[in-house]
Amino acid sequence: MPDHRLHARELGIFLRARRNRLRPQDVGLEPGGRRKVAGLRREELALLAGLSTDYYQRMEQGREVRPSDDLLDALATALKLDEEERRHLFALADAVRRGTPESHGDEEDVPAATRHLLHTMTTPAYVVGRHLDVLAWNTMAEALLGDPGDTRPAQRNLLMELFLNPEVRFRCADWESTAAEYIGMLRATVAANPSHPRGTAIVGELSIRSTEFRRLWDRYDVRAPVQGTKVFRHREIGEITLDWATYPLPGSPGPVVMVYTAEPGTAEAEKLRLLGVLHEGRRRR
Repeated sequence: MPDHRLHARELGIFLRARRNRLRPQDVGLEPGGRRKVAGLRREELALLAGLSTDYYQRMEQGREVRPSDDLLDALATALKLDEEERRHLFALADAVRRGTPESHGDEEDVPAATRHLLHTMTTPAYVVGRHLDVLAWNTMAEALLGDPGDTRPAQRNLLMELFLNPEVRFRCADWESTAAEYIGMLRATVAANPSHPRGTAIVGELSIRSTEFRRLWDRYDVRAPVQGTKVFRHREIGEITLDWATYPLPGSPGPVVMVYTAEPGTAEAEKLRLLGVLHEGRRRR
């Protein structure tokens, strides 16, 4: 399929997901009698946005359309998109107008200096690729969520581990929130380059193997946070709450360093220190 058709299809999927999220009463319409669709009808959304039903239908179907910024703004308002969703809508439409996917090299290398940095850190850290592949990690990351080296390379991926590895799932206390964050990150990458074979492979395998993934993927949430807080379970130290943030590597867009930290002097910092001691003891044995 040509590149512009792939982007147009992605735009259509996003619009349909956001339309299905709205109820008539959300936009001041009467629900009426029995409805065959969960959200708004296409003609209702088109009326709210001030465009023809036929044109809007062609957008959802991924057909040859190149919407103007004014039209996109009207759609964003009608769909009640927040700022992040609005930016995503404009980015998808811009990709359709350009007709080519965002250009990135397939190689995701981790510089030697970055690997050295990881192993000098006393807190869990990973290098994560555009599709959430785990490219490098330190021993504290092993202590927190297990050793990625025990997983075959094709599944050495934050999202795949979360859905397919029972131990990783156990250790993520708020599993669904974490899954939604990671899916939002992958959604943004897939939208930028829907033909990339790695993105296609991850989505395809998880769609086959996990009904939970299909449910969350179909929601088309596009939030891709770069920092936050997560709660983890550990069989020896109990629950531990850590702050996390991502830091891009120098150069073109691609891998980032994902780091988990605890405020010095807190109980969480002491748990993190104990986690490292226990893991080092196991390694020595």
